[in-house]
Amino acid sequence: MDGIHDLGGRQGFGRVRHSPKAQVFHEPWEKRVNALYSFAVKCGIFNMDEYRHAIERMEPRHYLSAGYYERTLTSLATLCVEKGVVTLAELERRAQGSFPISAPSAPGRSNVPGRSAFQPGDRVRVRDDHVPGHVRMPGYIRGKTGVVVSESPPYPFPDAHAHGVDAADEPTYDVRFRAEDLWPNCADPALVHVGVFQSYLERAE
Repeated sequence: MDGIHDLGGRQGFGRVRHSPKAQVFHEPWEKRVNALYSFAVKCGIFNMDEYRHAIERMEPRHYLSAGYYERTLTSLATLCVEKGVVTLAELERRAQGSFPISAPSAPGRSNVPGRSAFQPGDRVRVRDDHVPGHVRMPGYIRGKTGVVVSESPPYPFPDAHAHGVDAADEPTYDVRFRAEDLWPNCADPALVHVGVFQSYLERAE
């Protein structure tokens, strides 16, 4: 889905702040939220693609104003409500006020029919697909052409896995793009590597 979460390659957000010695947790509640989310995945309440998609579904202003673990908390709460583990009323009673959760999910999709296998050196194009549900394709590579470098083992197809849709596992391909092709007239010469699922790719002429 196209959303505020997909910020890769966008302009206007300033320099990326990087703190090599930054703490992993700043408050005790962050450790608790991280443990609860990990425990929920281990118990099979939801999977990682469902978790990511619940973050993508956050209201945009909430997403931009929330820190990492608040997004984790929102995803955890949203999925526990949707799975019937807890009700929103119970959360709001515990919070003694409103408890924001993510918007409802759109339907997912299965594998793209007629997808191809690729070899290192093949020129490929990223499909110009706009998917309403979960997708693990960054928007800045949509419709762009690159070269396959290598193939990774099959993994659950996220567009289906986040929605309980049946699908075959797919490999991802390490695809090399030229920065000048991704951002014409506004990028220094560089090579950008992206792991791209098979269903997102088609052979380039």
